[in-house]
Amino acid sequence: MVALFWVVFWTLLSALVVAAGLKTYAHRRAALAAGLPSLDDDAVRTIVETGALTIEVDEPLDLREIGEEEERFWSERWDEPEEM
Repeated sequence: MVALFWVVFWTLLSALVVAAGLKTYAHRRAALAAGLPSLDDDAVRTIVETGALTIEVDEPLDLREIGEEEERFWSERWDEPEEM
């Protein structure tokens, strides 16, 4: 009976690991596909006509500048509330 328990336990554990791996694979694949620009017919025509394709890409955030702005914001003096 104990042997059957371990067989069932390891089978279920293996199934959970495989399911987690497949879910992670699908999630990564979807995240990578969302980040890549799609190549449609207009883009192909542009490549054929000009030989190049330019895409507007958002610039990455400047974490140092964001940190400086946050520090400036929190260091400001605030007016005390007026009592009525």
